[in-house]
Amino acid sequence: MAPAAGTGVAMLPLVSRCWFRHAIPLAVLLLLLLYVWAWSLQVLPGCRSGAQSCVPQGPPPAQVPRQSGPPEAPEWEEPQCAGPQGALGRVVGPFRASLHPEGDVALPQYLAGWRALVRFLAPLGSIFAFATSEASAKVMALEARVHGPEAAHYSSLAAMAAWERRAGLLEPHGVAPRDPAGSSGSRTLLLLHRALRWSQLCLHRVATGTRGGPDAGAQCSDAYRTALAPHHPWLTRQAVRLAFLAFPGRGHWLELACPGAGEAEARAALARAAGTLGDVYNRTQGLLAKLDLLQLA
Repeated sequence: MAPAAGTGVAMLPLVSRCWFRHAIPLAVLLLLLLYVWAWSLQVLPGCRSGAQSCVPQGPPPAQVPRQSGPPEAPEWEEPQCAGPQGALGRVVGPFRASLHPEGDVALPQYLAGWRALVRFLAPLGSIFAFATSEASAKVMALEARVHGPEAAHYSSLAAMAAWERRAGLLEPHGVAPRDPAGSSGSRTLLLLHRALRWSQLCLHRVATGTRGGPDAGAQCSDAYRTALAPHHPWLTRQAVRLAFLAFPGRGHWLELACPGAGEAEARAALARAAGTLGDVYNRTQGLLAKLDLLQLA
């Protein structure tokens, strides 16, 4: 009987690890369900129905500096997986096309870029499944305006903001709409804009992280704290914190970005994509600041 008892003791760490691995997604799901329930009752900590939304006071975030990527191998000008047919190329192309030469942001191309970004991020686990489902809902809401009866006023960010201000559609600063589905297009774009910053930071840090340094989960968790956590209630922050425990490693990111490519090429492609997202973020940030829209949500 002694060997059997020893075997049972030896299996305890394995059982514990299996339990922990399955407990993380369940805990994340539970916290997200609690958040949705609390939000529907409008009793989130620090919020009141019809009052100021849960947005911290303080200066708006500044534009981000142009970030440099890792050294690129000399044998290619542009990583193949960043080309038009690559996963990252399909993300970068529409976002790059959204940058009008005169300084505006074209909404149809911006939203096409977001759709491609959602498809790229969705396979990366529960944290991105939650984030991309939120982004998809906002993209659909804006697309309904871009292709709706007032489509002529939704060709670009500046045109949309000017039209919504003239039509009295903009919410007062810091006041959440009673029906989130009826938010102004400008407010919806602001929420997408913040999520784009997180995605851009995450891609850049995965691309440029050094071996032996923080792993991808720690880097993207820090990016979340920088870009999105200040705008999220407590329940959401706790759910996200747990979700990062099951975050995919850097190797999975690189393989998804450039299937079958070497590490250097995949890192270069991610860095270039992050650079484009940074350009779009900076352009949008400047316009939102100029149009006094950064405090809508």
